[in-house]
This record gives sequence, structure tokens and C-alpha cells, in this order.
Amino acid sequence: MTPRSLPLLVAVLFLAACNKTAPQPEQKKAQAAFDPSVINPSASLLKTLKLGRATASQASATFNVSARIEVDETRVTQVGSPVLGRISSLLVHEGEQVNKGQVLALLNSSGMSDAQLDFLKALSTKQLNQRAVDRAQQLLKADVIGTAELQRREAELLEASAELDAARDKLGLLGMTTESIEDLRRTRTIISVARIIAPMDGTVLDRKITLGQMIQPADTVFEVADLSHVWLVADVHEQNTGLLVIGLPVEAEISAFPGRRLMGTLNFVGSTFNPETRTVRARMDLANPNGRYKPAMLAVMHLKEPPSNRSLIPLLAVVREGSTENVFVERSPGSFVLRPVTLGEEFEGQRVVLKGLNPNDRIVLDGAFHLNNERRRLAVRGSEGS
Repeated sequence: MTPRSLPLLVAVLFLAACNKTAPQPEQKKAQAAFDPSVINPSASLLKTLKLGRATASQASATFNVSARIEVDETRVTQVGSPVLGRISSLLVHEGEQVNKGQVLALLNSSGMSDAQLDFLKALSTKQLNQRAVDRAQQLLKADVIGTAELQRREAELLEASAELDAARDKLGLLGMTTESIEDLRRTRTIISVARIIAPMDGTVLDRKITLGQMIQPADTVFEVADLSHVWLVADVHEQNTGLLVIGLPVEAEISAFPGRRLMGTLNFVGSTFNPETRTVRARMDLANPNGRYKPAMLAVMHLKEPPSNRSLIPLLAVVREGSTENVFVERSPGSFVLRPVTLGEEFEGQRVVLKGLNPNDRIVLDGAFHLNNERRRLAVRGSEGS
């Protein structure tokens, strides 16, 4: 090899190396044109696709919130003891049905003895004053005393009668029945046992006492509630509170009875906001004649918004990629692009379109699942070819 031919050889080798490593123009064009979100399906796949536009319709979206069964607070009462005393007998327990006037517990009480003693004293005083009036009337007829003396004795009788009525009323407040008070009047035997009675028909929700316990008149010893009606209560999150109005239609499902839907309306929306949970309390009344719904049962409340004009697409048009929801939009005949969209609530097999579609966009309404599988397959092939 001559010295003059050496530079020529180097140039030839350099050009060959460049031609071997540099992409050809066709390769550059193919790489630049490849887009994994775009698909041009085969003719056979294209025939299976159903195309169309989102439809506008009056619809009521539904949002779900966790709920629970609670006691109707207007149908519950706290039962206390009428007197200071020590519990001697418990006659009912939690969960039992009781009737108005039924004895729930007995207690030994010196206060009851004192009240009965006051009644007997007032009874004796009235009887004594009655005899004094009868005697005065006889003496007045015999012209032994004057009218003023009879009037004085009659005034004392009226006072004694009032004191006896007050003593009788006090015994009634302490739990004694009319029959028991009559027995006391007749036998004049003091019994230092007080009764705790049910003020209403209902279910014993809680018993707060035990045998031998000393209780005060201010203590709550039983909680009794009428469970023929209960509340279904939900704490609705801040973002949905603007939709809450009394009369809003409600559907509910109780976890203990899957598949059974309860219909109703909101009859209460809280006027205050809970700053800790960022919620507002809402509820509906629930008839419970058979007692099937128990307080603290969990439920789901489906709240329906007032109807409004919405853009809707079928569920079959939605393609989920990771955490993103998408639809296939037609770019040109036979060519589609996967576009992210923002969707709202689902109802009647459709989703509300909130963002991402124009009214004139044609999308794949049916067949999007198969089209997306083909797009993925081609995307893998395209990434391998690059």
C-alpha cells in the first residue's frame, strides 16, 4: 500500500461505519410516527366497533355515603329512681320489651317510709278535723257556739284535706299505685319498698344498676326506647353537602340484609358543620314494626341529586389504564386515539362525562375493550422494533 492510498482507505472505512450505525430515513420516519396511544385497527376489528357521540340527557346522579341505624331520640326516655335507696330486686334486663307502668326494679328506701308516714299523719289530721266540724255543726244547732267557730273548724278541715291530697300525690310520684295507696289507707301498714316503673312501652336498651347498689333520684337506672321507628343517619362529606335538602330521595341498603333496598327521603339536614370530620349530619325515618333493624347496624345511603342535563357515555366505552379512565376518540375514519377523560357517577349502565370530551367527538361506544387489547399488542411490538 502506498502512502497516498492510506487516507483514501480511512475515508472509505469511516463512511461504511456511518452507514452501518446511522438510522435510514425510512427508520427515522417510522420511529417519529409511532404513538402508543394511536391505533389503526384492522378491517375485521373495525367492523365490530360501534361508534357514536356522548348523549345529553336529564339524569339524577347518585352518590353513596356510609350510614348507621340509630335510636329515634324523640322515642327514648331515661328512667330514674323516685327516691334515694338501695336496689333490692331487678325485674328486667337489656333487650326485654316492657309496657308502660311495668315494674322494672324494687329498692328499699327510707324516703318511701317517710312519705307514707306523712300520708298517714295527713289522713289522721283530716279525720280529726272532720269530726271537729261535725261536732261544731251539732253545737251550733244547740246554740252553744257561734258561726265563727264553725267556720274556723271548716277552714282547718280544708287545710287538712289539701295536705292529704299533697301527700297522696307524692306517693304517686314515688311510684305507688292507686291500689297501693288505698291499701296503705286501709291497713295503715308502712312498706319501705319503692318501685321503678316504665314510663312508656318500649325496649330496655341499657341497665345501669346492679343488686345492692345505692342510687340517687337524679341517677339514670334504665334507658327505654320505642324501636318501632328508628333513624338511618349518615355523615355526609363536605363536597356533597351542597346537594342536601329536606325531601331529597334516598335509597339505602343495610349490611345485615344484602340486596334489600329501602326507599325514603331525607327529613333532616343538620344546620351545623362538624369541623373535625368535615361532615354534615343527615337522616331519614325508617319504620321498624318487627324490630328487624337494630341500633348501630351499618348501612349505605344512596342519595340522588336533583335531575340536570348531563353528558353520558356507556360503561362499555370506558377503558381504564392504571388509575386513569379513557375513551377511544376517532381521529379520522379508521384511526383512533386513547384520550383521558374525567367521569362522574354511574347510573343505569352509563357514566357522566365531566371533562375531556367535546360534543362533536365520535367515540367507540362498544368494543373499546378489544380495541385496547389490540393497541397494547401493537404498542409492545412497536417498542420492540424501536
